[in-house]
Amino acid sequence: MSEPNRSNEKDTEKSDKFWIGFDLGGTKMLAIAYDQKWKELGRRRRKTRGRDSSDSGLDRICSTIERLLNENDLSADQIAGIGIGCPGPIDVDKGRILVTPNLGWNNLDVRDKLTKRFDCPVAVVNDVDAGVYGEYRFGAAKKARCVVGIFPGTGIGGGCVYQGQILQGAGISCMEIGHTRISSSDRASGYDLPGTLEAEASRLTIAAEAAKAAHRGDAPALKEIAGTDLAEIRSGALAESIQKGDTTIHHLVETAAETVGIAVVNIVHLLAPDKIVLGGGLVEAMEDLIVGTVKRTARKRVMSVYRDRFDVVPAKLGDDAGALGAAAWAASSFGDESDEV
Repeated sequence: MSEPNRSNEKDTEKSDKFWIGFDLGGTKMLAIAYDQKWKELGRRRRKTRGRDSSDSGLDRICSTIERLLNENDLSADQIAGIGIGCPGPIDVDKGRILVTPNLGWNNLDVRDKLTKRFDCPVAVVNDVDAGVYGEYRFGAAKKARCVVGIFPGTGIGGGCVYQGQILQGAGISCMEIGHTRISSSDRASGYDLPGTLEAEASRLTIAAEAAKAAHRGDAPALKEIAGTDLAEIRSGALAESIQKGDTTIHHLVETAAETVGIAVVNIVHLLAPDKIVLGGGLVEAMEDLIVGTVKRTARKRVMSVYRDRFDVVPAKLGDDAGALGAAAWAASSFGDESDEV
């Protein structure tokens, strides 16, 4: 493993302390360095290689940060702190990934490894919590009193920032919205839980039903675009097939969005958030259809006294939300409350 650059011979700008945000995804990992004013100093993206062992995964996280430092002439001595968003439930007291179905990395001591390697404070949070915090600080929900994020993808992730703090349980991350029960269906999610929001409305569920429709001949445009291979039916292919007139695919996506809208009703009745942020590749590909359907469904079914007290909006920060939010959470946790972008 290469050694990070620790030279003290830096110009004035780079001699200042900086923050590193890290977004660990199922297929990619992204590290971004930010100065004290949240100006980007450099970034490094790599494939995650989730099939590798957890030890190899930790080494890859460290080497990605080291490449970020070396490629942008940044000194490890000047790291103010690292924030990392990781998938799955997190032991927030110990900075440990508890379980990650998509990666198979369980009971992984992320904070301990990064703290020892880079000799700086490290904050470990759930990846969706990090993304929602990014949207709260710098994006679609800036300075909202209570914001809940829902991010449909392979599964469905959720997160909440309440009065400036990431909502967490007693030593463990929470807001596993995708695993809340939404129907009496036997269809199961990634944790073999039946009838969950994730089982009913994730991109993977939509794609599975879309593949069946293409096979039956009910989605000719999709069959031409992506065939019937589930791996090829991504968000962009679904969006393109709708644009080309596949009404069956339109109905599948709309139905999934209505289901998310029902979940929003439950969230509004529990937390009364002023902002619901919808993000992820599926939403980005079909923003008007999904956001509009979720908003319409939620407003129709929520108690009347709450109807005008919340808004449903698309995320603004895209792929950078997780890294930026993780870095900002680290800064908040370790004493920097600056809101400047």
